[in-house]
Amino acid sequence: MSDILRRGRLAEAADKEVTMFTSSMDADKWIFVADIAVDMAHTVMLKEQEIISSSDCSSILEGLLAIKDMGIENLDHTYEDIHISLESKLIDLVGEDVGGRMHSGRSRNDEVATCIRFVLRDEMLGIMDDLLGLRKTLLKTAGENVETIMPGFTHLQHAQPTTLAHHLLAHADALSRDLERVVNAFSRVNLSPLGAAAFASTGFAIDRTRTCELLGFDGLVENSMDAVSSRDFLIESAGVFANIMINLSRMAEEIVIWSTSEFNFIELDDMYASTSSIMPQKKNPDTAELIRGKSGSVIGSLMSILSICKGLPLSYNRDLQEATPNVWRAVGTTRTAVRIIDGMIGTMKVNTDTMALQSVTGFTTATELADTMVRSTGIPFRTAHQIVGVLARGSGEPTIGEIDAVAHSVIGESLSARGLTEEMVREALDAVSNIKKRRVPGGPAPEEVQRSLKNRMNLLENDEHALKELNIRIDGSIKNLHEVVDRCIKDSGNKGNR
Repeated sequence: MSDILRRGRLAEAADKEVTMFTSSMDADKWIFVADIAVDMAHTVMLKEQEIISSSDCSSILEGLLAIKDMGIENLDHTYEDIHISLESKLIDLVGEDVGGRMHSGRSRNDEVATCIRFVLRDEMLGIMDDLLGLRKTLLKTAGENVETIMPGFTHLQHAQPTTLAHHLLAHADALSRDLERVVNAFSRVNLSPLGAAAFASTGFAIDRTRTCELLGFDGLVENSMDAVSSRDFLIESAGVFANIMINLSRMAEEIVIWSTSEFNFIELDDMYASTSSIMPQKKNPDTAELIRGKSGSVIGSLMSILSICKGLPLSYNRDLQEATPNVWRAVGTTRTAVRIIDGMIGTMKVNTDTMALQSVTGFTTATELADTMVRSTGIPFRTAHQIVGVLARGSGEPTIGEIDAVAHSVIGESLSARGLTEEMVREALDAVSNIKKRRVPGGPAPEEVQRSLKNRMNLLENDEHALKELNIRIDGSIKNLHEVVDRCIKDSGNKGNR
């Protein structure tokens, strides 16, 4: 079969190196199944609009199903893209007088934009499920560690006592916002450009709403120029994936640090660790390090898409071909990273004794001591801050006598004379007491953490239900498409009625 594109306007065969340079076949592996679905929906619509006959429709649909069963490996990879390769294969199977009618009222421009959105929405549904799984693991682990005391950090310095549950809830909340961003971006991805043709739509009496419905899209990208040339949905999606990877990278960084001998807060399961080729004692957190590193690759994909799309005039330009592989790389990496970090957190061993011991290292109770001075003596917080700051130069937890001595130098009188007692100081310096006092919304006090956990579990269940409904709706549309295809084939009997 000759090249169905180059046999008309172009007299010479393409240079082999040029063909390889311009081909998108490697990246098009992502959209093979989507292309079949888009072709089927378009063909059904052409028949329903009486643009092609029932028999031609049936033959085309049977050919498409046969190609799907053969798989992408049986297509000719010397063509410049999957669309022409697939159409050429169809023409080989059913003849040009039949197969050559499939592309009526359509361009590769609207076809590829539809295929990209079709696949990307499925990946986004997948990453929603992945994020829900990771959130569930974080909440489960938090629920098991409501009273696991640990130091909290600012600037990676010991700051105040907190709990592991409180810490993990912070990550769970960030991932909850990530899910919201995916859902929000999904609403702009799941729109159909099909029917826009090259950019000026078509003179055929097509029904864009019908193909939109058959493919499970929520609506149309209405303007035909916008439909084929806009890749803002790729930019937005890649931005969402980059944001997720940044949050995962922060978690991975903590896993790396916490698993060091210096911290010894956790030990990773052997499944997520490696060893040294020369140092047999090593247990390296390579998987977490790679998540941290691959976040840069996803950010790079976003930057590539932004750079490719910048400054392109309306409407379609071939530059856009280079944007698509970057979003596949970004979503593939992100989904894998979410699942892997889920496994790491779900299987890691928490060294609770070490965390508790370190919770008061570095005078982490200093803030509560200053707060206690304010509450019991009435001095301004800034004055209490100064007094405790001076005390922090010492080598251990201060006594009431040491506090009074510093207070005399700062305000000219002792704090014990103003109501501060040894018992108050002892309570202020106790990590558990510190945490229990912090009952404000979002604080680490056990009862507040339990309230937060219950609330987050309810939110998780709501999100799971919403995702289930979304999947049911889209799966229902695709199931309906296949039922319509089967009906078209059966009703025609392939008799060639025209």
